[in-house]
Amino acid sequence: MYPRQTTHPRHDRRGPAVRGLTAATTALLVAAVLAGCGSGSSSTAASPASASAADSGSSASFPVTVSPANGSVTLKAQPERIVSLSPTATEDLYAVGAGKQVVAVDSQSNYPSGAPVTSLSGLTPNAEAIIKYSPDLVVASADSNGLVAALTKVGVPVLIEPAAATLDDAYQQIGQLGAATGHDAQATRTVATMKSEIAADVKSAGTAHQGLGYYWELSANPYYSATSKTFIGQVVGLFGLKNIADAADKASDGGYPELSQEYIVTAKPQIIMLADNSAADGGQSPAVVAKRAGWADIPAVRTGLVVPLNDDVASRWGPRLPELVEQIAQALRKAPTS
Repeated sequence: MYPRQTTHPRHDRRGPAVRGLTAATTALLVAAVLAGCGSGSSSTAASPASASAADSGSSASFPVTVSPANGSVTLKAQPERIVSLSPTATEDLYAVGAGKQVVAVDSQSNYPSGAPVTSLSGLTPNAEAIIKYSPDLVVASADSNGLVAALTKVGVPVLIEPAAATLDDAYQQIGQLGAATGHDAQATRTVATMKSEIAADVKSAGTAHQGLGYYWELSANPYYSATSKTFIGQVVGLFGLKNIADAADKASDGGYPELSQEYIVTAKPQIIMLADNSAADGGQSPAVVAKRAGWADIPAVRTGLVVPLNDDVASRWGPRLPELVEQIAQALRKAPTS
């Protein structure tokens, strides 16, 4: 969702490191960023134990052919040693019941708590280091460092599951990983649950707030945001809010414009959502925002609608997405009517 795991330099999140980059390079970084961040608990993504208990056996016959971003991939047998180089993919794998098959995950895959975290990098993968885990399936968010070619050469299938552009993309990836690991039935149930929970939260928020302006903060100093055309913009768009970043978007921004402080203050957002409140992202908080020069007069600050988000959940597109939607819905119940 996202310049952090997806894809900001930490969606993983966009910040000073991406300034001055070409649109293509920025897009790659943003997607890589969204793919890896934060911690927290969730009722949606099953823990290693509960996921395996929910779907302990294979629900599909092999061989199976799936179509990730790197083209058609056929798995001759159910994988028993999976390496995940994407925090979202890691959450997806456990949610569909493939947790017991996962033998290693990248250093940013901090959820669920029982995942076998290693020093492997998802942004700059090392094929030799990955091969040491004897994988029979590797999942990543990007084909970096010639990952696919290197592993294909030694007979290891690779699935590239990039940052989702739409909700349907997120659901499709879960289904794809379910099929590839032999847990398509559990994957179908996971997607159904996500859709149901998201729909319920959007409905519970009602329509009285529609049209209210919001500011989604990916980083401060400089201030990066996400427009309506990004994944996260589409998620918030479910509630009918107006994104103040849209008017500042340029083709070269890839949907993640840098806003000036003056622009944000002048736009007077009625809701501010902070996806940069963790210590790693600068520790932004409602109290910190209120002390920024000129921000005390912003409607969202005056009415207490500065919402700190779980950074990881806000930057991934996996099974914990309903948590983010629920948090937005809760904030809107306190919002003024449009």
